[in-house]
Amino acid sequence: MTTNWRRVVGAALLFAAGTVHSGAVELKVSREALERTLKQQLFGGPNGRYYLKGGVQTACYVYGDDPHLTFAADRIVIRLKTHARLGKAMGGSCLGIALSPVAEVSVAPQGEGETIGFRDARVERVSDREELNFVLTPFLSRQIPSGMKVNAADLLRKALESSTTTSGYKLTLDKLKIHSIQIAGDDLVVDADGDLSVK
Repeated sequence: MTTNWRRVVGAALLFAAGTVHSGAVELKVSREALERTLKQQLFGGPNGRYYLKGGVQTACYVYGDDPHLTFAADRIVIRLKTHARLGKAMGGSCLGIALSPVAEVSVAPQGEGETIGFRDARVERVSDREELNFVLTPFLSRQIPSGMKVNAADLLRKALESSTTTSGYKLTLDKLKIHSIQIAGDDLVVDADGDLSVK
């Protein structure tokens, strides 16, 4: 994650006390940082699994694991391994079929307030078997994007925590409002307005 720190530090030096209306801020969130956030928020359960249906204690279930992010045009593509035991639970076992396809879901990033969210979920690929697509598609398209959000203001606040040590000034982000988000190369570029306090 990078931002235009020269501008922030320059503003801090000009206004050594009080509030700085820093105006436009460009925050770049790398693909790797976004992938780490996805793993922390959704895949932090037992064995790094994200249950779409059922759970650790159920005989029949659907879960995903080992997620990887890529950017394609203006979309974020999430590739994950899915594991499913589909059928009827009887006596602690699932009578049915076991499947393990690799699935791809894509989402479009959107900003609301200080939060990066996701919309327009699409299942790009599940498997070549129609019956499996029929079962997994609703789970994948609804649950992955709705469960993940990134608070851009929190990312900036964490980055500013060490400002006193490095600059001698304490920089605090008071407010952040996201205006647009776009994908540029291997980064998610967030354009926002923000206010900083300098002490």
